[in-house]
Amino acid sequence: MNFNHFKKILPKIAKIQLPGVDSQLKMAPAIRQEEIRSMEKQMKNSRKSAVMALFYPNAYYETTLVLILRKTYKGVHSNQVGFPGGQVDPEDEDYIATALRETEEEVGVDRTAITIVKELTATYIPPSNFTVQPFLGILEDTPQFVPQASEVEEIIEVSLKDLLSEETIIEKELSTSYAKKIKVPSFYLNKYVVWGATAMMLSEVKDVISEAISN
Repeated sequence: MNFNHFKKILPKIAKIQLPGVDSQLKMAPAIRQEEIRSMEKQMKNSRKSAVMALFYPNAYYETTLVLILRKTYKGVHSNQVGFPGGQVDPEDEDYIATALRETEEEVGVDRTAITIVKELTATYIPPSNFTVQPFLGILEDTPQFVPQASEVEEIIEVSLKDLLSEETIIEKELSTSYAKKIKVPSFYLNKYVVWGATAMMLSEVKDVISEAISN
């Protein structure tokens, strides 16, 4: 989609009622679905973080989303694909401030250049005990990404066309922190398998944009 066309549907995106957990559960393993619906207590006592689903025009002025491949480290999210973002710091005024700061730190985008379009549905990640608050934001210009050397292995630029395509939805057998060799619904984007909490949040992003386009 041309970025000018994308900008025209932003008012619709801003007003759409969030599909919430129902949308997220499309990309959750069956073993997790009932568990996810009953996690309100854990979410209240969890660590907090925020991430950014950041859209922008690429060099051809096509609408594009940035994801990151995280570095390999000793942790539950090692070498996984995710959104730019991270843990709330004491100096952050709110979740938006966290998402903007972390996006600037991880991919080198000036936080003042990002416009927040919509707050999305938070999700809880049991293995790391984090509640993640996602936001949908845009950049008006094509960014020059600078990956944070200590956190980011690779910048992944995904076309909106690929995100919206049903052909990018796959089922992958994976071993996770809570089960071995289970079938996990995933996005297959730019030759990367995107699963878990990122896929769940991305599902809501996809549904919101699809509804705005159809209306």
